[in-house]
Amino acid sequence: MMYVTSFLFAGLVCMIGQIILDTTKLTPGHITSMFVVIGAILSFLGIYDMLKDFSLVGSSIPITSFGNALYQAALEGFNQNGIIGMFSNLLTTTSTGIT
Repeated sequence: MMYVTSFLFAGLVCMIGQIILDTTKLTPGHITSMFVVIGAILSFLGIYDMLKDFSLVGSSIPITSFGNALYQAALEGFNQNGIIGMFSNLLTTTSTGIT
C-alpha cells in the first residue's frame, strides 16, 4: 500500500503541473517556482507534515518537497542563530538539493 500512496501523490503533483502547463501560458520554470512556493506555504501551515504521513516517500519526490526543505532549514537556522542563522542554515541544509 505504501507504493500505491506514494505513486498516487507524486503522480497527482505531476498531473496538476501538466494541466497547468497545458491550459495556461506559464512556462515550466514558472510552474516549478510555483510548486516550490506552494511546498513552503504548506509546510508553514503544517499541512505538508500531514501529506508526508499519508504519502510517505511520495511527498519527498516532487519539487514541492524542496519548498518544504527550504522552509524547515530556514526555520531551524532562525531558531538557532537568528537572521544570520536562517540564511546560513538554509544554504548548508539544502545545498545537496540545489546542486
